[in-house]
Amino acid sequence: MTPQLAITMGDPAGVGPEIILKACVKLQDRLRAGELCVLIIGSIAVLTETRAALGLSLDVPEVTEADAEWPALAAMQACPEGEPIRPGVLSVSGGHFAYMAVAKAVRLTGTGRVQGIVTAPLNKEALNLAGHHFAGHTDMLAKLTGASGSVMMLVHGNMRVSHLTTHVALEEVPKKLTPQRLRYVIDVTNEALTGLGVERRRIAVAALNPHAGEGGLFGRQDIDVSAPVIAQCVADGLDVVGPVPGDTVFVKLRAGQYDAVVAMYHDQGHIPVKILGFDVDPESGKWKALSGVNVTLGLPLVRTSVDHGTALDIAGKGIADETSLIEAIDYALKLAASRASMKKTS
Repeated sequence: MTPQLAITMGDPAGVGPEIILKACVKLQDRLRAGELCVLIIGSIAVLTETRAALGLSLDVPEVTEADAEWPALAAMQACPEGEPIRPGVLSVSGGHFAYMAVAKAVRLTGTGRVQGIVTAPLNKEALNLAGHHFAGHTDMLAKLTGASGSVMMLVHGNMRVSHLTTHVALEEVPKKLTPQRLRYVIDVTNEALTGLGVERRRIAVAALNPHAGEGGLFGRQDIDVSAPVIAQCVADGLDVVGPVPGDTVFVKLRAGQYDAVVAMYHDQGHIPVKILGFDVDPESGKWKALSGVNVTLGLPLVRTSVDHGTALDIAGKGIADETSLIEAIDYALKLAASRASMKKTS
């Protein structure tokens, strides 16, 4: 059976509606062939306006939760329309739509009608203005699903990077490097690699401190916390190495020496993936397209996302690139199929 994916619009004032429609145009053959089923959740009004602005003839019928069947491509209203949402304009209404779309998608996974969620970007400021106090999708999904922990993995080609921490101040990172958290991140990373069909699954743990602490001269977290956890993972049969200094670990990952890296904090993991994933025009200095997927690990459901923000500065201009969203859809399909297969064999 083809997995049913819900694509949440994110903040309707951002590029989410545009990239969703552009992606669906490119995926029409797969939709018609039954290889893909997509339910767009968000503002029907914004979706309709965006489709007209882009001059698309794409048919996206509106459906409800009560409908017994949905067509291969359909849209569902996340919540009642409030104040009109304008492209590029941050608003409380946009933040509320972003939250309600995800909440509805999670509910649909709980009833079994959706097998994976793909999220377009939201705006954290708008989200919090609307009274939904989350740092982003990852902790929102953990709260909505009751998950005890969640892990962000960024993927671009063979660059697979899980994060011990994400949206916290740098001064908090050493406190959050605990044996329990590190082992959890390593375990869910190994599970994700299995789901993605990676056979070897060699995981490197990035060092927190320069030179992995240089024998304690630059801090002892890598020696006292990370090294014993890595040793226990090896004893348990996992292929884990480290701590590997942060200035070389990603070069080795790109070279194929590892299959994934556990990064200690947000920028340590994000910078190498985004440098490789953003296609920059050397003449204008602007990025033309980007590649990369955000996968949330540790949830009772499949969730992937684009690896970029709402881009309010270009929203409504028709120039947003849909590459990352198409990649996120493909990853969600792969993970959903793997999860279904595991349920059958268990």
